[in-house]
Amino acid sequence: MAPLTYTKKSSAYISALTQAIDKKLQKALDSPTQRRDLLQDLFADIALEVDDRARDIIIGGEDASEVQIKVPLCFYDVLADHFASEPDERGKPILDFIVQLWSQPFASHIFALLFHKWLFEVQLDSSDLLLRYSSALVQGSTNVFWIDIQTNTIHFQSLFLYLLEDVALVPKKLKRIPLQAQRDLFLLLSRFIFLYNLDEKLESFFQNFPEFPNAFLLGGPADVFVIELTDQLQKLKVEPVLLHYLSHIKVLQGLELRMTTSTRLKTCLYSFTSPGGPMYPTRTVRHAAWDALDFLFPVGRYPRHVISLFFRLLYPWYWPSSCWNFVWSCIQPILYSITRLIFPSRELRGVHES
Repeated sequence: MAPLTYTKKSSAYISALTQAIDKKLQKALDSPTQRRDLLQDLFADIALEVDDRARDIIIGGEDASEVQIKVPLCFYDVLADHFASEPDERGKPILDFIVQLWSQPFASHIFALLFHKWLFEVQLDSSDLLLRYSSALVQGSTNVFWIDIQTNTIHFQSLFLYLLEDVALVPKKLKRIPLQAQRDLFLLLSRFIFLYNLDEKLESFFQNFPEFPNAFLLGGPADVFVIELTDQLQKLKVEPVLLHYLSHIKVLQGLELRMTTSTRLKTCLYSFTSPGGPMYPTRTVRHAAWDALDFLFPVGRYPRHVISLFFRLLYPWYWPSSCWNFVWSCIQPILYSITRLIFPSRELRGVHES
């Protein structure tokens, strides 16, 4: 999203927002027993989508409806632009409060949302301070992206887009943070790039990958990416999100991977094809995993299915559901054919042809 232009009215409104944030952070510092609740409330407030009234004030008139069509606008988007426009002045009081609250839950969340653009605009003389802020950005971003996974939303997509398109893919900007932070940022983006439907950026993403000290053992950018992705898949518990990842993972076809990385990916996908532990996948997830596994690794497809069937026979409590699903999958096309013969409507023919 391009930076917004502000009028006097919108500037006054945003200044009032920053004062409200300042007061809540001050209250959190003064009230140790209420810090968690206050910071959680503050995080929820800045993560909210801007309502119509506030949108008209911030953007104004016809421009407001245009921005609404392009992208949902959240308060953290507006405030991040505000703090980045004059990095040496506007956000300093709030940043000082956040630094004093580093150890508290939601402090890194708030820092990532409010200062992700500021960090790449400000000039910091202390390398230790820059590393500290960069680490907080990665940690806070990780936390908010997991909120999107747990709620099956893409509410924080604009933050991810900025970190990917305006930082990771722009070497000049990327080099403003320490090398260790660059590596951590790319590992973070690797874990969530499928969530935000940006797999078309993989080629340029790999080209900008920073060097890793253990690259001799891990392999190239594609290997590091797949290693992070497989670790992410094994942590996913929300079925729609897991299915989303499995549907996008087919873009990995054709990547040149080390044997160990390829085996790691194959093992990860195979773990989702069997009912029971350790993943306990649903039937829908098992079928999606089989589709991805057969697509990426067509060699050995039929032996895998035979071996899987053999192991299924070792769990008799799954036989009734397996038999029913098999019978139902056979009955469905028969019923459909009969229905077509009785009701040869254009709609049914169209559905069948598609």
